[in-house]
Amino acid sequence: MEPCSLYLGFDVGTQGTKALAIDTARGEVVARAAVAYGLLPGLPPGHNEQDPETWIDAVAATARELLRHVDPARVAGLGVSGQQHGCVVLGAAGEVVRPAKLWCDVATAAEAEELSARLGRSVPAGFTASKLLWLRRHEPVNWARVRQVLLPHDFVNLRLCGLPSMEFGDASGTGFFDPVERAFDEEAMRAIAPGLPRLLPKLRPPGELAGRLSAGGAVLLGLPRGLPVAPGGGDNMMAAIGSGATRPGVVVVSLGTSGTIFTRTAAPVIDPAGSIAPFCSSDGGWLPLLCVMNLTGVTEEVVALTGLGHAELTALAARVPAGNDGLLWLPFLGGERVPDLPLATGTLLGLRPGLLRPGHLYRAALEGTACNLGSGLDRLRALGVAVAEVRLVGGAAKNPLWRQILANVFDVPVRPLVESEAAALGAALQALWSVRRAVGEAGLTTDDVVGPFVHLGEAVLPEPALAAAHRALAEHFRSEVQRLHPGAR
Repeated sequence: MEPCSLYLGFDVGTQGTKALAIDTARGEVVARAAVAYGLLPGLPPGHNEQDPETWIDAVAATARELLRHVDPARVAGLGVSGQQHGCVVLGAAGEVVRPAKLWCDVATAAEAEELSARLGRSVPAGFTASKLLWLRRHEPVNWARVRQVLLPHDFVNLRLCGLPSMEFGDASGTGFFDPVERAFDEEAMRAIAPGLPRLLPKLRPPGELAGRLSAGGAVLLGLPRGLPVAPGGGDNMMAAIGSGATRPGVVVVSLGTSGTIFTRTAAPVIDPAGSIAPFCSSDGGWLPLLCVMNLTGVTEEVVALTGLGHAELTALAARVPAGNDGLLWLPFLGGERVPDLPLATGTLLGLRPGLLRPGHLYRAALEGTACNLGSGLDRLRALGVAVAEVRLVGGAAKNPLWRQILANVFDVPVRPLVESEAAALGAALQALWSVRRAVGEAGLTTDDVVGPFVHLGEAVLPEPALAAAHRALAEHFRSEVQRLHPGAR
């Protein structure tokens, strides 16, 4: 029999769950699977929720698909990546008390504003903290039933191992965790609810296993009982590992439902303005990160409006000059985290005859989202992060026009990763790292194990002839944000 050289990674996202298997002997991905799902329908504007059981069903389904292509007996471990900030609340018997409020839920904007004022630091509406305060105030009957608070990937780990736990990376996106001290923030927890500490699980340090596959987890996945389960982490933390941001100097932009920019640092990066989140990484470092809530959803709106596919819209948008003939889209369709505008809506500016065309609208979506990301990258630079090149991950990184616009707006080369599912890959690689540490390689780092799996595509360079046009576009974007949303940061 071949040795146990397979590791599985699951990425439990907002639009679906993706999974893959890596073979360490071959240094490549050997199987893939995906299951799509959506948000709960019929909720008021600003409320975005999912049933956590949907994630469990999706993990089980993707595991079954992977095991159609690989031998279960060769699997040596697994890891789970999950959408950050979601609020999973469980009752005394481990039952889900109510659907999980997700990172994109902005119904808790008032609670976020109150916590920010009380704590003297930014607590975005997307973070878990405001969701718990909202639940305590708006659904006291449900709050009275809560016996455990978890994040999405923690909930999946609980079902797999039977043991509750949290790790530093995902916990640092709750709003009640101190990423500098790597501990829960007592003052923040008191501001949310006096009894919150007893509802939280044990924090596990980087590299320590979350547990081993329980009897129930083994049945769920179709794998042997006792298989090591890595701590996992938030999707951005796992994408950092899967994209090679496992050492300082590698800057990554993730293009998905949300857009993120992050890099690994050896020390915390604290932004007094609160735009850059001072997250921990899930492998022992820190991960300063900017998140915008509106990215691929903006282009999907143009697809839905026009009935055209992305390839056709991209071709039409490529015929429109940089600056889009003055048509500018502030793409805050579902509110926004950076700038901190949870109740904002999108705005089209510069409308003139002939501009309400598919190509112009699609380019407006690409340029507007790129400019918002560009403002975030400039903020990282202002905090001392050197940016010589950007790696792109996520589904939208496949769009050639979007890549070129990003290179122009960022004014550095951008390089797509060959493996676009960086979060699932990162979960598998973290499992490899954790298992090897557990058997005696205590000094092993994630940077030691990622090399064979992280492959970069061809670099897209900024276009010098368009540099002035893109500088003007970026300045136009920033000035219009300030004009329409004074004081936005």
